This record gives sequence, structure tokens and C-alpha cells, in this order.
Amino acid sequence: MNRVVITGAGCISPLGPDLATTWAGMREGRSAIGTLEGLPLERMRITIGAQVRGFDPARHFHEKKLPLYDRFTQFALVAAREAVAQSGIAFAGDVARRCAVIVASGIGGQTTQDEGFQRLYAEKADRVPPLSVPRAMPSAATSHVTMEFGLRGPAFGVTSACASANHALALAFDMVRLGRVPAALVGGSEACMTFGTIKGWEALRVMSPDGCRPFCRDRRGMVLGEGSGMFLLEPLEAAQARGARPLAELVGAGMSADAGDIVAPSVDGAAAAIAGALADAGLAPERIGYINAHGTATPANDPAETKAIRQVFGRHAERLAVSSTKAVHGHALGAAGAIELVAVLGALREGVLPPTAGFTEADPDCDLDYVPNQARPAAIEAALSNSFAFGGLNCVLALKRFDS
Repeated sequence: MNRVVITGAGCISPLGPDLATTWAGMREGRSAIGTLEGLPLERMRITIGAQVRGFDPARHFHEKKLPLYDRFTQFALVAAREAVAQSGIAFAGDVARRCAVIVASGIGGQTTQDEGFQRLYAEKADRVPPLSVPRAMPSAATSHVTMEFGLRGPAFGVTSACASANHALALAFDMVRLGRVPAALVGGSEACMTFGTIKGWEALRVMSPDGCRPFCRDRRGMVLGEGSGMFLLEPLEAAQARGARPLAELVGAGMSADAGDIVAPSVDGAAAAIAGALADAGLAPERIGYINAHGTATPANDPAETKAIRQVFGRHAERLAVSSTKAVHGHALGAAGAIELVAVLGALREGVLPPTAGFTEADPDCDLDYVPNQARPAAIEAALSNSFAFGGLNCVLALKRFDS
């Protein structure tokens, strides 16, 4: 099978408009969580979130194209452009004909849906814009990425709630290493900061009113985020042949289903995905130096994830560094794993572990090294990225530093 490397990465997030500023924010522990803008806060119990602020679509897209793009599609295209540019790949010939495109989204075009419902129910209009369906469909971002670059290979969306992006990356990884495709442009995108979406999350009673504090005793829940991360995957041999410089090697993926509760996490389900990623990668637990945790700061997730890590890693768990960057960029749902992969790539490439920012006092049930508040120098060989979703859908990625 092919060795699979990441040769391009792109990101737009609450921390910044590109990969470099997003990684810098993670590394510095700089929070992008603040008071929500553009929403009726007087009708909301939760008034904070991690928004992509100051984004002007007109700077990125021709005015004739904008009516086709929901906000989540716009984010995906911006991130994909950056990933392709960094990779230096030329989409021509066989590569263009067979390159895969997979863009994950947990809920798709929420801006389009929210605006349509506002027109129908509040303004009593009898119709919505004619492109509402193709804008809102969760696969819209995938379609527009294929059109942007003229890619005609396998293309589809993936949706598995908060594990969507990791599942997309796992599928693309398999397709490239098995030789089904010569390359894959893959990631996740979400734009969920709408009144209707936030009210739905409010009803679940899992949202924090005052910030995101993963693994802390005083944590009060998750904070919503948005954005996109996109990546170019290709065989190592092909990347080397064209002189590309890999950012990291993707070496394994583990997936599992809890088959239990629709919202409550399972220790065994999470552990199965972690163990599956290690087995797929052929990595002994002791070779993992860092885990980017799912780390939502909800009462149920954090201790369950901690126990799952201990279950898989045994005594090595005491030497593992684990952090959640959701403390600074929020929980981007279907795009979470894609944005958080930026943290893993940065840790592997620069030898710096991003902190769990805003850390206060550890929960007694959360007893690992969560890299509190300050980034830490550490030359790590391999890392994991955890994503555990509502409905018990789990996916963990394993990556290695690329040295030559």
C-alpha cells in the first residue's frame, strides 16, 4: 500500500483567515470566543461563540458566484484554495480525472435554511430563493470544490455529527493508500452560528454561558465555533517525484460505533477507535507523544475521554500530553476534526504542543497532563486526533512527523 502524506493544508477559523494565523492562535492559547454578533441576543440564553469575524465574501468570490454559496461552502473554498496552493500540485491529466474530493459537514447550509425560515414564518413570504436547496445541501461544498479545481474523481460529502471531518479524512486516507485515487482534497466545513441552530443547542443544555474550559472542575459546557480545514493527501512517492515537502504522514485511522446512547459518550466506544487507529498505523502506544483531544468541556465527554485514553495507553497515559484547542476556537461540529488537525500538524512540524487554554483547576475525574495554559516544546514522533460524536460515532486519526 502507498504511504500517504499531507502536502497542503488550508484553514479559516475564528482564530484567523488562514493556516498560519489559526496555528499561531492555538499555539499562543489566544481565545477567539466572544459575544455573538449579528444575532438577537435578547432572545438567547447563550450569547457567546467563536465566530469567523470580519469575513467579507466579496473579497474571495465573484458577485455572480455568491448566490450559489452558503457560508459553509465559502469557508470550504477558501480553505481548499490555500491547501492546493501550499501543496503545489498541478490538477491536470490523470490527477484531475481521478482526484477525490470529500468535504464533511455536520449540518450543511444553516445560514440558507435560517434565512429561508425567517422569510416563511416571520415575514410571511410565500417563497424562498430558488437556489435554497442546492445552497443548503450538506454536499454543496464538495460540489463547488470539484468545480473550482476541475476535479472529476470520486466526490461526496460525509456527515457523522462531530466526527464528520475525521471520517472524511479516514476515507480519503484509505482511497489514497489503496491506490484508488492519485490524490484527495479533503476536510470539513461548518457555518452553524445562526439563531435557529444556537437555540437548538441551547435546548440540549450542554452549552457554556461563560467560556470553554475542557477537563476543568468548573467547566460548564461547550462553545460553538465555525470554519473550515482542507488538506491535500497524496502518495509519498508521487509527492517526492514532484518535489513536494510533506507536512506530515497520515498513518492510521480507527473508527467505531458505541451502539449505546444518542448523546451520552461511551468509554469503550472511544477506546475502540483509539486502539483501532494505533493498530492500523502499526504504532505501539508508547510511540504516541501527543493527543489532540475531542475535549468539549461538557460534564460527560471529558471524563469519558480521559478514561478511554487510560484504558488504551495504560501506564503510558501518565507520560502523554493531551490538550483541547476547542478552548480557543470553539466546537465547529462537522469541521472540528479538520480545524484541530491544524494543531496536530503544528505540533509535529514545530515540536510545540498547543495548550488547553484557560485551564483552571483539574477535575478529579480528569487526571491526565492537559498542557495547561502554556505551549510546551516537545519533539514528538507521532500523535493522535480524537473525534467522538453524538450518536456514538467515533473516529481517531494517527499521524507521524515526516523527517525526510
